[in-house]
Amino acid sequence: MRTTTAWQSQDNSTRLDRVAIERRELRDDDIAVRVDFCGVCHSDLHAIHGLVGKPTDGLVPGHEFTGTVTELGPSVTGFAVGDRVAVGTLVDSCGGCVMCRAGQENYCLNGLVTTYGGVDRIDGSITKGGYSREYVVRADFVYHLPEDLDAAGAAPLMCAGITVWEPLRAAGVGRGSRVAIAGLGGVGHLGVKFAAALGAEVMVLSRTPDKANDARALGAAGLIDTTDEEQLAQASGRFDFILDTISAPHELAPLINLLALDGTLSVVGLPLPTEVPLMLLTRGRRKLTSSGTGGRRGTAEMLAFAADHGITADIEVVPSAEVSTALDRLERGDVRYRFVLDLADLDAPAA
Repeated sequence: MRTTTAWQSQDNSTRLDRVAIERRELRDDDIAVRVDFCGVCHSDLHAIHGLVGKPTDGLVPGHEFTGTVTELGPSVTGFAVGDRVAVGTLVDSCGGCVMCRAGQENYCLNGLVTTYGGVDRIDGSITKGGYSREYVVRADFVYHLPEDLDAAGAAPLMCAGITVWEPLRAAGVGRGSRVAIAGLGGVGHLGVKFAAALGAEVMVLSRTPDKANDARALGAAGLIDTTDEEQLAQASGRFDFILDTISAPHELAPLINLLALDGTLSVVGLPLPTEVPLMLLTRGRRKLTSSGTGGRRGTAEMLAFAADHGITADIEVVPSAEVSTALDRLERGDVRYRFVLDLADLDAPAA
């Protein structure tokens, strides 16, 4: 086994401790990555608090990171030591089921392995995430990071970015589409950027009207205040596609009422619990759907599109030693729009 340094949670606490953890020795098809930047995702908070079914004892979060290749397994091709790379929310799958064959390894029926809190398909160990200085990962789930993308700003693309990209592409969003993004946070702001770059007319739906200038700066035409009944009434039946990125519990009915004929509401913020107003879907053949991260093909396409259109996350970079403060601020909604940890400070001796 090899040893690296990481930030670990105990007892569902955001007070993470700096610890030494073990990584496996490289298998033939593995790559060792020095983690340079790791995004702080709201689902990390869910995992720490035991809300998503992952083991919480000794949890090392982090599933959107960029870094540098430091070592290759003997059968790995297409990568070299020193390459800039990115890793996202999954690190292995069975490769043979109908989902994997369709390029949707994120829905693997037999052996999906998440970046942390997952069960390794070979040795049964629990995966530990990217809040660490090194990660060992199967090469098939490593992506070349385009040179045009800033490594820190690109880290959140590996979760937040692919989370919005997949449903936008599945819905065929493009020029002429009328799209609304509900919530302007770490996921939502990337939804605006990608939807606008795809050519859609984009509006933001938010309870915070003072975010209107931010919404326009990101590429939206404007903002609808969801606490204003008059604004909601005026927007009734307006949108072909609504991407709901809000993670806090909220009613879906007001969003469904904004859908046009055959419109789709895609809920990716996964608010828990959620009540589904099925009768509202009958008023215009409206559709309710969701999506969970993305497969390898979609992730590679998303990174290429981001590079072509200059899309990265709007971030606040903090030393990884400030991870607990970042998690607490994220829980309060005090970030525009994504925290990214700089893991370089883990090279220094512990204070």
